[in-house]
Amino acid sequence: MTSPSADTLRSRYVEQAASDLEDNRRRQQELTEKIRMLEQEEALLVDIMQLAERHEGAEPPSPSPARTPAPAKEKAAQPLLGDLLAGLLAPHKEPRLAKELRDELLEKHPDRSPTPQVVRNTLESLVARGRIQRHKQQRSVMYTNAESDPADTDG
Repeated sequence: MTSPSADTLRSRYVEQAASDLEDNRRRQQELTEKIRMLEQEEALLVDIMQLAERHEGAEPPSPSPARTPAPAKEKAAQPLLGDLLAGLLAPHKEPRLAKELRDELLEKHPDRSPTPQVVRNTLESLVARGRIQRHKQQRSVMYTNAESDPADTDG
């Protein structure tokens, strides 16, 4: 026979165990939901990375000519921004700021209007590919063609 205090203690343990088990199940459900959401985010990020890689790689696949509207055909025929920027650097021997290159691009190609950040990102992409060189002068970052190597810009 058990004493009343032992029954009370056993009852408390049973209640605590049931409460802990319920909390554990609730937490498992929360974590399962978080994992599902993270998996969806991961899939989305993988898709975004694949699109970015395709964009930086070869030209994207062109849609069938029968379905392509005339404005889209004109846009598809435009040169890539990186090619335009490299072309703007070609005639200059001195390093040029991204802002100068963007201003010249807007002047010579009014149909193109990339943001300053897009121009900087594109220039850095060209640096990474070895097509152009980056030069730092104090706090400024300037760019030249890969063939150009002005001695006074090392820094």
